[in-house]
Amino acid sequence: MPELPDVVVYIESLKARLIDHGGRRLERINLLSPFVLRSVDPPIASVHGQTVRDVRRVGKRIVLVFDDDVPASPARPAPLFLVIHLMIAGRLRWREPGQKPGVGPKLVLASFEFENGTLLFTEASSKKRASIQLVRGEAAVDALDPGGLEPLDATRPAFREALTRENHTVKRALTDPHLFSGIGNAYSDEILHAAKLSPLKQTRSMSDEEIGRLFDATQSTLTRWIDRLRDACGGKFPEKVTAFRDEMAVHGRFRLPCPVCGAPVQRIVYAENECNYCAKCQTGGRRLADRSLSRLLKDDWPRSLD
Repeated sequence: MPELPDVVVYIESLKARLIDHGGRRLERINLLSPFVLRSVDPPIASVHGQTVRDVRRVGKRIVLVFDDDVPASPARPAPLFLVIHLMIAGRLRWREPGQKPGVGPKLVLASFEFENGTLLFTEASSKKRASIQLVRGEAAVDALDPGGLEPLDATRPAFREALTRENHTVKRALTDPHLFSGIGNAYSDEILHAAKLSPLKQTRSMSDEEIGRLFDATQSTLTRWIDRLRDACGGKFPEKVTAFRDEMAVHGRFRLPCPVCGAPVQRIVYAENECNYCAKCQTGGRRLADRSLSRLLKDDWPRSLD
């Protein structure tokens, strides 16, 4: 799933194409999947011919703001907001006028035709989780926000309060959108590795020093990856948005050497996800129990790297 750094770079790229020239007009939206639209009122055609005035982030969602430069009044309703949720496999692709789509038609959920190009909304999954919602007014947008703390804007006390509000594993806390905004499976692995913390550490058992390390690692990791992704685009629209990157320290790197200590990266598999960590850097050499494999092996489960 595209997370905070990916969404920030998407938004910067969209602003460069839709906002920097005074706002671009959306000619029309073509819905190619019957499942992508998750709202009925206002009708999707309400934004045809309207101008995009801003692009913003709400958690992991991307929001296009239309014609909000004039205050709402009884004669003029509140502005419209088009909310795009990429979920796991959703991606955005920009095509200049006359440029071929470059993707199979079955992957395209919707296309947004602007006066200066076309934005394609694709999803490489049969589960069709990605979505579009059209809502009217700021209150409707706020209702879609899970309310998590913005990690890059947070103070250390606010970060601590959100982290310890409930007693969870630190991995679960970082990825809970009601506690922290925009952090998912990939960057939580990277943050925890940078902080040298076990993903299963209970948040209310963390010391002040550990919380401080986590706070610093969260801000530095997210900022560093925003810069990396921005540089990788080089002014072009981001096409290779993925949760697995060679430069990552542990995420998606099971059995590969940790870049810090050289020990093989470990994993915990659960549901449709896995958590990657370095046992030497994060857990004192102890291998954390894998929910499926450790139950199968029982006493034969190797509890340490040795």
